[in-house]
Amino acid sequence: MAFGLLLVIFHPIQWFCLNVFGYQAHKKSVDILNGWLVRSLLILGTTVKFKGLEQVPQGVPLIIVANHQSMYDIPPIIWFMRKFHPKFVSKKELGKGIPSVSYNLRHGGSVLIDRKDPKQAIPVIGGLGKYIEKNTRSAVIFPEGTRSKTGEPKKFSESGLKILCKYAPSAWIVPVSINNSWKIVKNGMFPLTVGNSLTFTIQEPFAVKDIPFEELMVRTERAVIQGIKN
Repeated sequence: MAFGLLLVIFHPIQWFCLNVFGYQAHKKSVDILNGWLVRSLLILGTTVKFKGLEQVPQGVPLIIVANHQSMYDIPPIIWFMRKFHPKFVSKKELGKGIPSVSYNLRHGGSVLIDRKDPKQAIPVIGGLGKYIEKNTRSAVIFPEGTRSKTGEPKKFSESGLKILCKYAPSAWIVPVSINNSWKIVKNGMFPLTVGNSLTFTIQEPFAVKDIPFEELMVRTERAVIQGIKN
């Protein structure tokens, strides 16, 4: 209830900030919203730890690659990595009907793809790559495609990451290992479980430049998976 209420409250705040003051004010409203969403987990006795931020390089585009366990993966990435302006590759279904979330995905710089139409996704993801390259911001991608309901990582798909690397050649890969967010919703949306400890661990970042994509893909997947503990 607290999570949903925050989304409803911040929807008009986002609209006002964007339409009256522009991008920076809108981003600030999104950052604050996600900070409160992270704090709302304390109602469940659930804590969030984000490790390794000191490793992230400054002043370069970033491609943040993480495993995906639940919707509770998103707010901590937005909040703890807010200075890097994270933008998401998300499925188009999330672009409508969800207060705050859909608005931010449509107007905050993220991109929406149709997973049933790979041809549509290529130029859209390519556009995000150009955006982070030009503006020195970050793209977040979950190569598993769908959430792991047991925490066990699925095979990474290479297509989205390959396109981002092509159009953001000066980017650095930032592998992130997410643990325990799946446990919150292991019974479905109700009842949520209590007393979990979510951890987000940044593995060693590395530059895209001069690394063959096949090697980059293996290195990225290995880095993310090594930090997953079920």
